Amino acid sequence: MRIISLLPAATDIVAMLGLTGRLVGRTHECDWPPGDLAGIPAVTATSLPEALTSREISAATSGDGHRGSSLYQLDVALLEELKPDLILTQDLCDVCAVSYERVNDAVWMIDLDTRVISLEARTIDGILDTVDAIAALTGTEVRAAEIRADAEARLSALPGSGAGAPRVLFVEWLDPLMPGGHWVPEQIAYAGGRSLLLGPGAHSTPHRWSVVADLAPDVVVFGPCGFTPERTFDELSVAARQPGWADLPAVRNGQVWVVDGPAYFNRPGPRVVDGAEILAAILSGRPDPRARHVSTGSD
Repeated sequence: MRIISLLPAATDIVAMLGLTGRLVGRTHECDWPPGDLAGIPAVTATSLPEALTSREISAATSGDGHRGSSLYQLDVALLEELKPDLILTQDLCDVCAVSYERVNDAVWMIDLDTRVISLEARTIDGILDTVDAIAALTGTEVRAAEIRADAEARLSALPGSGAGAPRVLFVEWLDPLMPGGHWVPEQIAYAGGRSLLLGPGAHSTPHRWSVVADLAPDVVVFGPCGFTPERTFDELSVAARQPGWADLPAVRNGQVWVVDGPAYFNRPGPRVVDGAEILAAILSGRPDPRARHVSTGSD
């Protein structure tokens, strides 16, 4: 079976199922497993320039001319040349990847005998169901069962959220402020915290930074979608200059952190379990080295 992944999370799942050798095409954003994808051609590109700020990216993606797959170019000629049996894509997020509709149109246009599957996970259970669905199509059900068992055991070992749980604001986008949605509130709950602004499965929407002062989070975690930790640090001034920032309990107590959003929080793949463990370590006072502390001048 020849597989093309048009979603980085799908590439993660394909790799975890031991199917990297069947992957014949990927997105320009696929970066995991490190070193294993170098010889696999990218069938997408983006129209967005590199090094834009979060505000500039928001402006570029909010207009009618930049919704969904218009942000991305799909190399239809290469798609036809690669002759995939299975294409994995999504329709969950307008600005995350080439849409299911766009891919279906391309497959119809070039008359490929290809199955196109849209992945729509909104929760951790949904992510594991996605793993099972891909496994059923590729004959890797045994490996999928192992992935699910490992994920469920590790999540069960986490403290969970109870009375007096610390209030956690996960920042999925800086400018405008967007809290972590979909599975991120579950990650926070498994880790022993209480998610602010959104509950499990909820889609994230922009909020005014002024709401943060009223929420008074005990912990703030920055993991913007698509940003490396280094790029996130470059933009932390967006938060620091907001009125009331210095008075937040999280800032006063030195509980502000930066994590790798794409690796452990933004993508609907099994590595969200690692993300929950990273948050649990932060909340327990024994930070994981994959979380980077932000000096607030109060710690």
